[in-house]
Amino acid sequence: MLEIQKKLTNIFYALLALPATAMGFALSIQISALSWILSTKYKLDIHDVGLVWAAGPIAGILGQVIIGIISDNVWFLNGRRRPFILIGGFLAAMMLLALPNIDVISSALGIDGILGVAIAVALTLDLAINISFNPTRSIIADVTPEGVERTKGYTWMQTISGTFGVLAYVIGAVWNNYVLIYFGVFLVLVLSIVPTLFIEEPRYLSKGANQQDKHETKASFGAILGYIEPLWGFLIYSIYAILMRVLNIHFENYYAEIICFVITIVFILKVLLQKSETKSAAEKGLIGFKKVLAAHSFTWVGIQTMFVYMFAYVQYKVFGYDANSVIPEDVSIQMGKVVTISFLIFNAVAAVLPVLVLEPMARKIGKVRTHFLSIASMAIAYAAMLFFGFSPLVIYIIMALLGIGWASTISLPFAIMSQQIDQTRMGLFMGLFNLSVVLPQLVASFGIGQAISAAQDKSLIFIISAVTLSISAILWMLVKEEKVHTETN
Repeated sequence: MLEIQKKLTNIFYALLALPATAMGFALSIQISALSWILSTKYKLDIHDVGLVWAAGPIAGILGQVIIGIISDNVWFLNGRRRPFILIGGFLAAMMLLALPNIDVISSALGIDGILGVAIAVALTLDLAINISFNPTRSIIADVTPEGVERTKGYTWMQTISGTFGVLAYVIGAVWNNYVLIYFGVFLVLVLSIVPTLFIEEPRYLSKGANQQDKHETKASFGAILGYIEPLWGFLIYSIYAILMRVLNIHFENYYAEIICFVITIVFILKVLLQKSETKSAAEKGLIGFKKVLAAHSFTWVGIQTMFVYMFAYVQYKVFGYDANSVIPEDVSIQMGKVVTISFLIFNAVAAVLPVLVLEPMARKIGKVRTHFLSIASMAIAYAAMLFFGFSPLVIYIIMALLGIGWASTISLPFAIMSQQIDQTRMGLFMGLFNLSVVLPQLVASFGIGQAISAAQDKSLIFIISAVTLSISAILWMLVKEEKVHTETN
């Protein structure tokens, strides 16, 4: 074991963050370039772009949970998480290389049309990212003690990852998205492979401070369904939406969306009303885990809506082109730059805040309260975008405010969640926690995509984002932060 790992130095935290940074960089490229390249180079309609984005979350539903369960129970290449990080990093780099060459691949395979190939590339890319994201986050919990040090691990993860995410958007803004993609191929390979070889994983894991009772955490299908109870409405709608798309059935009404929303609210209320005073520590932890899933899922409905449809908003509100307009190439490039700079600022703020602001704030007032305030600020910023986001400058300012919530979203919930559950099942629960991301992403890609595509005024994008982030903030107020007895100031 390296001396920096024994002493848990800042250098070790930086090294520990690099594999997650590789996957974050790949995701930044996907966010910055995927909608742009599909809309401009390959001329896909907005609903087809949403379908391509849906392919990734579908992969994530299976990828993160299955890889999490497997990585909890294997030991290969002197690691539990290491093999999956190495494989996922290589696949992600190869799919990034394929992204600007979808038409070439389609022609080489003799396939008419590029939608199927685009979905295959996006599916494999996101599956690769998901294969690695689970282990890169789980390994942080594996090698850090509960409490302050683990919070530090996840805030360092976001700071390092966010800094490289900013680099991704700088490259896209200064040069172009093609340079970004090809640079990303090299960076993802290096950062996912090299640091992983120097991190020593523990051969055996203990349950953790809040899980030292006889309650057994199961990984059966029925048990897993029980763990994700607040997400049942999202899950049912995702299955419904996929089937309707495969069968090419379209409904003008939104009855299914309303029913699934009601189901979601019912089961969230059921979780919130559960009494935990007489429960064991492990059972209390599972109730807390379910509350985290409920709150985090609504965060991602709003954030994913922005990620996927920001280009459509800029096209309509800033440049004045509707979905049927013929857009000159130079204008298309300018629109792409506005979106890229927006996400650059968004990620720059998110890179700076975790270590400098969020970690000290979490030490003082607690992780849950800190995250609640961050999400509430994001809801306010989305509302501001709705009323004032009609020029690039104003959009840039609001994106900076949105970065506060983003900084917290991809750092603190991991520390909050990991404190609730059985540490020996970290891979499983990290995969289940990811369902609170990917299932809302499917809702954004299908149901919300259909509504936005039909809406003349693309302000609907930020109405949805503001409402869902407000719901998320309310739900985070109801999450209880468990005290860790081993934690020190």
